[in-house]
Amino acid sequence: MDFVSHGLWGGIAFGRRSRRVFLVAAGISLLPDVLTEGLFAALYLMNIGGMPGWEHGHPNITAYPLWAQILYNAAHSLVVFTLGFLLIWALVRKPVWIAGAWGLHILIDIPTHSMELFPTPFLWPLSELRVDGVDWSNPIVLGVNVILLGAAYWLWLRNRKRNDEVSGQ
Repeated sequence: MDFVSHGLWGGIAFGRRSRRVFLVAAGISLLPDVLTEGLFAALYLMNIGGMPGWEHGHPNITAYPLWAQILYNAAHSLVVFTLGFLLIWALVRKPVWIAGAWGLHILIDIPTHSMELFPTPFLWPLSELRVDGVDWSNPIVLGVNVILLGAAYWLWLRNRKRNDEVSGQ
């Protein structure tokens, strides 16, 4: 999915309590791409790390150095996410639900990434299974995403307004 949509989905799903929580949830939802594609783009621009060029469009993950592929796999793995979620839970002795924005990012990427670009390694390192999804840049996928985001935010704002009216605010 596109970068902005990841942030908006993470915010609506896990950050509805306050503006601050919304921004944290949106940020967590963006982390898998910031830590990978953002880093890869920065290294490419600085001519560091053997990053492939984008002269012919966005390169496939296999064009990147092995360390970059491993980082991408880890950041987009439900296995790694689950282990991280459980580790945080064990450390703070309660589930930190806002971290679910990372897992949501992965779940959204599975059907919206094709094998041609960055297929989502959601079971890595246990399996190399990837789904050949419909690319998020497909006009139908983009349209459905915008409609669903619009509906989700409309419902949230409508319910928030109703709750404010009931509580007398």
